[in-house]
Amino acid sequence: MNKAKYVIIGGGITSLYFANQLKNEDYIIIEKNEMVGGYCRTFYKKDFIWDCAGHFYHFKNEKIKNDFIRAIGEKNIIKNQKNTKIYYKDKYIDYPFQKNIHELEKDEFIDCLYDLYTKKEKEEYQNFLDMLYGKFGKSIVEKFLKPYNEKLYACSLETLDKDAMGRFFPYANIDEIIRNMKEKDNNSYNDTFLYPKNGAQSYIDYLYNKLDKNKVLLNCKVEKLNDDEKFIELDNENIIYYDYLINTCPYNQFLELFDDKYTKIINDLSYNKVLVFNLGFSKKSLNKEHWIYFPDKSINFYRVGFYNNILNTDKMSLYVEIGFSKNAEINIEDELEKTLENLKKCNILDEKQTLEEYNYIVMDPAYVHINTEETKCIEKINEELNKKNIYSIGRYGKWTYCSMEDCMIQGEEIYKAINQKKEGWF
Repeated sequence: MNKAKYVIIGGGITSLYFANQLKNEDYIIIEKNEMVGGYCRTFYKKDFIWDCAGHFYHFKNEKIKNDFIRAIGEKNIIKNQKNTKIYYKDKYIDYPFQKNIHELEKDEFIDCLYDLYTKKEKEEYQNFLDMLYGKFGKSIVEKFLKPYNEKLYACSLETLDKDAMGRFFPYANIDEIIRNMKEKDNNSYNDTFLYPKNGAQSYIDYLYNKLDKNKVLLNCKVEKLNDDEKFIELDNENIIYYDYLINTCPYNQFLELFDDKYTKIINDLSYNKVLVFNLGFSKKSLNKEHWIYFPDKSINFYRVGFYNNILNTDKMSLYVEIGFSKNAEINIEDELEKTLENLKKCNILDEKQTLEEYNYIVMDPAYVHINTEETKCIEKINEELNKKNIYSIGRYGKWTYCSMEDCMIQGEEIYKAINQKKEGWF
């Protein structure tokens, strides 16, 4: 009979960071893929370094930041001041849109400013779209915030909670917007970022190499969870008993392990998929930005990032993100063709640049949709599971919108909470 004090489902950054807190304690990590890292994996193809999507490290916690720098080595890390733009009506304007309406054509600027001044704020907003109209007025919302976020989330914004993006949404009041016309200040949570020269996986490799590889089961999938008798059953029919179960895999997939107990909430949980193309071209790009946002719905992608401008390489290297609803069927060849056409339309790609290498990833789930009623249901389930020493953490395990740093902090805090027997951690 196999048994471990901690059984950890998933081998992404959250679980690896949590396992690093355990030192010499007894644990087993179950990872369904052939390698750890989750969406923080990096692909190396000839002259190109690509992640699953744009994964850049933004640190607020000095301890974690210093540990990261020490782990990778300062000489192996690039520090950048973020350079981002919005492609709007065949021109580039600064991000965020709401703080840079003065860069629009005169008539549009007047519309945005007037609607901003006459907006009708509320004590309570019903949903994300309602909040946008209340805080920014009709023109800013309908020119950028609504179409862009509909492309990003691939859903109606009325289905999202008013605080769906939490601290990651670039709020701005009318005073900040007016001041920004003369005193440029586009500060946000990710103004600066760190990026390893060999890709995001460099840090994953560091965390993984500190662990006992005999305690990491790759190419293994959890098929069933018995929360009363405290064991999991793997796809190879092995059974592992636990004292504490730490889940980091997507919450909807986690709940499927309980047979039919949570069928309704599984079906209700909303999210979208994202198709990511990593594209490597023969020549360097003319763009200087790190990434660009695209609200125009005639363009299939919502964001394009430039690895070559981050790593200062000689060939254009892009990640391109395209949003789809959770049930959408994706035609990869059609989307690639549209992507190349639209890159030319946006003057990112010219006839002299040829596609040398590419790959693609379908992130499923990608962005979870924060909904008040679903959040209440999740909290109620977690309250019951916590009593049985089962904890679900991380961006997908906790079903939330958070950064990689947040995931690491959760891994550290849940370990402390368990060992200090703190109740109500969630």
